[in-house]
Amino acid sequence: MATTNDLKNGLVLNIDGALWTVVEFQHVKPGKGGAFVRTKLKNVLTGKVVDRTFNAGLKVETATVDKREMQYLYKDGDDWVFMDTQTYDQIHVPSTVVGDMSRYLLENQTATVATHEGVPIYIELPASVELMITYTEPGLQGDRSTGGTKPATLETGAEIQVPLFIESDTKVKVDTRDGSYLGRIND
Repeated sequence: MATTNDLKNGLVLNIDGALWTVVEFQHVKPGKGGAFVRTKLKNVLTGKVVDRTFNAGLKVETATVDKREMQYLYKDGDDWVFMDTQTYDQIHVPSTVVGDMSRYLLENQTATVATHEGVPIYIELPASVELMITYTEPGLQGDRSTGGTKPATLETGAEIQVPLFIESDTKVKVDTRDGSYLGRIND
């Protein structure tokens, strides 16, 4: 348990059985009336963001979320198997928890796996990853300076938009937050 005076960004709260991360908070002391805390909370599972106001000093229940650096090993049915890089323990993470991150996840890649009471609740990848393009239509001569894009399939099976001059078997940097092309990697 903590009070609203102890709130800080990144703290996970258990409100009505759901886990919420504090994104923003502001202590407000109006001229008359009691002080309060205005917060912006993000649901850990759904990503939904809500504004919520608490009276100052109100007790709120905090949740313990354990974040660990883990290595993705392989897919087992609907589960993704990760290994803790410190203890070598393996954990099965359901596809529903992995979600869209599966589009950018390769075997042996590291990710942060967050668990609450031993149950995986979400995974975080680095802001960008380097992936190989397995297929894209060939670019035409003279397409190098125009701002057009074309679809390309990554080695994970995900499809992104890349500039016209990019060819198959090219390593590119991809933003894991929105799937956008960030640049070509020259080996």
